[in-house]
This record gives sequence, C-alpha cells and structure tokens, in this order.
Amino acid sequence: MTNLAALLSPQSVAVIGASADTTILRGRTLSVMLGHAYVGRLYPVSRSQSEIQGLRAYASIDAVPERVDLALLIIPAAHVPDELERCGRAGVKAALIITSGFAEQNGKNGEGGEEGAAMQQRLRDIATRYDMIVCGPNTEGFVNTAVNLCATFSPVVDALPMTLVPVPLVPPSRTKGQVAVVAQSGGMGFAFFDRGRPKEISFSYIVTTGNEVRLEVFDVVDYLIDEGHTNVFLLFLENIKTATTFRRVADKALRAGKPIIVTKIGHSEAGQRAAASHTAALAGNYDAYQAMFRHYGIVEGHDIEEMVDFAAAFSCYREKLPAGFNVGIGTASGGGGGWMADACAAEGLRIPTLDDATRKLIDAHLPAYGTSQNPVDGTAQAIREIGYSELARLIALSDRVDAVIMVTSARSAEIFKRDRHRLESLARECPKPVLFWSYTSPCDESTRILNEAGFHLFTNLRHCARAAAMLANYRVHRERFLLAAPKIELDVQRAAHVRTALEASALCEYQVYPLLNSYGIQTIGAELAASAHDAVRIAAMMHAPVALKVQSTSIPHKTDARAVALELRDASSIQEAYDRLIRNATQYAPHAKIDGVLVQRMAAPGLEVIVAIRRDELFGPMLMIGLGGVHVEVLRDVVLSPVPVSHEAARELLARLRGCALLNGVRGGNPVDKSALVDLIVRLSQFAIEHGEHFDVLELNPVLVHDAGEGVSIVDALLTTRQ
Repeated sequence: MTNLAALLSPQSVAVIGASADTTILRGRTLSVMLGHAYVGRLYPVSRSQSEIQGLRAYASIDAVPERVDLALLIIPAAHVPDELERCGRAGVKAALIITSGFAEQNGKNGEGGEEGAAMQQRLRDIATRYDMIVCGPNTEGFVNTAVNLCATFSPVVDALPMTLVPVPLVPPSRTKGQVAVVAQSGGMGFAFFDRGRPKEISFSYIVTTGNEVRLEVFDVVDYLIDEGHTNVFLLFLENIKTATTFRRVADKALRAGKPIIVTKIGHSEAGQRAAASHTAALAGNYDAYQAMFRHYGIVEGHDIEEMVDFAAAFSCYREKLPAGFNVGIGTASGGGGGWMADACAAEGLRIPTLDDATRKLIDAHLPAYGTSQNPVDGTAQAIREIGYSELARLIALSDRVDAVIMVTSARSAEIFKRDRHRLESLARECPKPVLFWSYTSPCDESTRILNEAGFHLFTNLRHCARAAAMLANYRVHRERFLLAAPKIELDVQRAAHVRTALEASALCEYQVYPLLNSYGIQTIGAELAASAHDAVRIAAMMHAPVALKVQSTSIPHKTDARAVALELRDASSIQEAYDRLIRNATQYAPHAKIDGVLVQRMAAPGLEVIVAIRRDELFGPMLMIGLGGVHVEVLRDVVLSPVPVSHEAARELLARLRGCALLNGVRGGNPVDKSALVDLIVRLSQFAIEHGEHFDVLELNPVLVHDAGEGVSIVDALLTTRQ
C-alpha cells in the first residue's frame, strides 16, 4: 500500500497558478479551499502577483517558505511537465494536476493525441524519478472532510458555505459508517456527494483520479481501507488499468467487510468511445468486469441515486447484515405494503407469514381492520398510537424474518418527532436491519430525524427492496469467500509435460485430448487415422458408430470446411467419408497441412453445454460456461468467472444460467449428471491456473451432459496457444 497522506491529508498545500479572479478555475479553486476551515497552510504561487485572495503569493515553488506536502497544479498543459519537474527538485511529496489536455485529447476526429500522450508519459517519468505521488492529470480534485480540505473547483462544495444557513461537509450526527467516493470522472465523482449530502450521508473523501498517470482508483481504495475513516466505497470506473492491484484490493476490501459499490461505463460501443476520449481509457470486456465484480462481492449500481441509496444502506447496516432473505414488512398503507412485498419478491426476497406468538403481540395494537400476517398493516391508527419504531420492533422479534422494511409517509415530521427517542433505541438495540421507505416526498426534517437515529430513508421503492436483498447477498457471499480457498496443488511433472506441448504454434484436437486426460478430464475414445483403410480399422475396434474429423491447425472450425462426418457405421461409408472430408478440407484451405482424420466413437445423446477458458486481455484466464453447445452464440446463455473455481462455486455458476432448469430435467426429461459437469469445470479451472498464460482459448464444445450418474462426453476441443 502506498502512503497517500501527503496527497489526501497534507499539512501544507501550494496552489500553482492561483489567481485573484474567482470567475476562472485558477481563482475559483483557491476560493473554494478558503471557503472551508482547512487546518493546514495554503501558499498561492503566481509569477505576476504578490498577494492573492488575502494570502501572500510566491513567485515559484522554490520561494515557498517550507517544503510543502502537496502542490496543486492548475496551469496550461504545456507548462505542467516543467513545473512538475520543479516540484520534484523542491522536494514536494505529492502533486494534484487539475489541468487537462493530455492523453484524453484524441482530436476532433477521434484520432491523434500523440503530443498529449507524450506529455503524459513525461509526467509519469518525472513522478517515477522523484518518487512523487501524482493524482491526475485531468482531475477535478478531491475533498477530505476530516480536515476540511476541498482541493477542487467543483461547485458542489463551493456552494455549501454560501447558503443562508451554512451546511457542513458532513452531518454532525454521523460519526461512523462514512462513505468514500473514488472516481475517474471528476463531474461524476462530485455528483455522488451532491446527491448524497441532502440525504444526510456522511462522506469521508471524494477523490477524482482523472487520467491516472500514476495513481489509480484502487490505489486510493487500498490506502483508505487501512486509513480507517471509510467503511463504504462508491466508485465510478471507465476502466481498470492494473488487474493485479484490483484483485488484491478487492480481496482486501471484502475480507475487511468494507463494501464496494461500482458503476462501470463502456458497455456499449458509444460508451466505449466516450471512455476512450474522456480519460484515455480503453473499456474492457464488460462481461469479464461483471464476473470479477461478482467474484469479489462488488455491488454494481445503475445510476447515481441507486448507488447513493446502496451506500447509505451499507453505511447504516453493515454491522447488522441480515442473516437470510426473509423480510417482515410493516406499513400504515395496505397498498404500500403490498407494493413493497411485490418489489421484494422480484429481488429474490421472501415474505413469510409471521409466527403466532409475534402476531399475538402485534394484534394487541391493531384495530379490527388491520392484519398481522405479513405485510403487517398497522393502519394509520396503530401508527399514531405506537409509532413506526414499536411496530418495527415487534416485527423484528419474529425468528421468521431477517430484516424489516417499514413503509411510511414522511411528508410530515410530527410522528417522527414524537418517536425520536424510541427510533434511537431501535437503531441501537435491534439486531436486525430496519429499512424505511417513504411513499410520499419526505420533508427535510423527517430525513434528518431518521438519519440522526441511525436509519436511511429511501424514497424509491425498488432501491429499498434491492438494498435489502443486497445486504443479505453481501453477507452470504462474504462468509463463503472467507472460507478456505480451493487448494491448488501443482503437479510439477504433469505441468512440465503440458507446458512443453503448449510451446507448439498450434494444436489439433487429437493433441489436446491427452493434455486434458493428464488432468483427470476423460475424453471419448479417439485415434488419428492416416488413411481410409486406417480409419476403417480403428472404427472396427470401437464397436460403435463413429465420427470422422479432419485434423489441421489451419482448420480450427471443421464444420465450416465440411470436414466432419457423423454416425458412420460400416466400412464403405467410413472409407467414402474419409476421402470426401480430405477433399473438402483441401478445397477449403489449399495450403493447409493435414495431420490426418480423427476417428472418434459417437457419444450418447445429452444436454449440450460449452465449457471454456478464454483469456481476457486485462484479467487473464476466465472460465465460461454456457448452454446450447454449438448454438451458444445464438442463445447467449453464458456465465463467466475468474479461476480457480471450487466445486461449490461451480454449482453456483450453473445455477445462474437462465436455462438452469434444463439441468434438473423438464417435460419428462431426466436430471443430468451435474456432479460430473461440476468436476469437469473444476479440473478445467485447475488447468487454466497452471497454464493460462500459455494459451488464449481452450474450448470444449459441445460437452454432452448425460443422465445423472452417466457422466459427460467431450465431443470437440479447441485450443489456441499464445504464440
């Protein structure tokens, strides 16, 4: 972990390029910093002025009376490298480069940018030479609320102290559960703060990293996990630059129980163009990103409001995550309770009928037209008498529920004011999370009272239901993750044998099968024939219908070349097929070297799946499982996962397939041999762990999964090496 204290918690800051004109960014940045009670020392640096905004200014960084921790550079891009060099010579520990005009500048037609990229590389070289922390360039800066340092020109924090009643950076009542925002986009980073602060969310940091010449998003997360003031992370990503850093920090955050909520742009072609032109990012394969997020329990959000609500939920309830997926719902509106029940069910939550003992306690407070079964319709009358807090407490007593959602109208704060002390007791004493959703627009006082008590007030039905499911999922995922990881025992002799084979420029199917067999992956009986007579002889020994497949590294997709023949049963058909396949293959690829024709015993029918390892450019080997076999590209029912994969993880992957019911047998069909399929997946992931750096694709397609107890058959295998 890099110590970022000089950047994020400096005792002294030099603002290079500061101006007295607060209508321009160079002046506004200093003005914003002065507008908050920063506890350190500020030094404007300007060649033309001796005093700026009431502070003595200095002609250069060398003239500043002390060696500063942080230099904030907001000068024309062409001058930034030389100024950063001067900062290095002056012993500056960290630099924040707000200036844009570097590698993100791709020209009007989306091309070029060589000059900007070269300047950015020079910044990287300077930072490395002086071992200097550099954030940016092309960043909107950062905020550290603990020391009131707002090193930014963002109007989001500029406006706070200018209101009639000054708004502090953090709610005075929230001393724990703080949220940090780390974003590659400056505008989006501060947007989270802008949307979250009115909801009484306590932010520890807002850090925007821009082009990430040296400091990346997950470097910041890494530091803040250990720094101790942050419990939840909100991230805006255009890409991940260093996969090893991501893996290490994501693992660290999950083990520490500090949730990460992320949005990743670049799903679409247009989104990828925007990411590339915005901060010189090349958006990666989104499916691989999703697989990595899921593996490390990272919650993916879809818009700002949803992510802010998720962060608030973790901020309030991360120390009392629900033990399961059963929810009790209390409401003063029968319709609102029913609507919430539907929303919860859509997110995979269960709404069980409460036990008789709990219902008896609740019924004592309900009028005849109320109901205690779940949702509990307390009616307006009961809410007026006992308040939302008491109804929530009673529902939470049931051992049939793991979390409680209270459906409220927070338009008026009167009931919350009367209920304030009991709400505080509920938050302090109830071991289960209690979520509040207001179906009316809440007044500010209602929001503040609930937050001061320790609750977040949701105003979006779906966000509330999703948050309840997310809290439960996070707990389950983390508990599984903390169990011992799959033990990877390397068979040195076996690995060396396979690695030697993978040194070839390409492999045919018949050459792949022995490699799989060495990992305990059984394949269908097959043998290479050098002539039609040889093929007839081999088929006779198999005592079964056979398939013939031309073997050539120049023809990886044999069906396209009409180089496959199936269900051959007699000598004449085998001999005719051999000659025809060789002829077709030669016509398809005239210069191809043909090793021969593989004679393979036909497998019994089964459910077609694909099991493959594909090398992602960023994350390395990724396991892919899909239904449909050769039709997988049409059905697009696939799941991805990093390797290695345990038996339990493999079963979970299969359960995520949209057509997973087919594995259990449908319309009179028998259940298939999931155990054999799971074993195949685990063994293939082991192969990938040991040899993933030597190949791009290892595809078993189709794999036929037979009835339970009858195993699987690998019908075809494709492996492309990384030569």
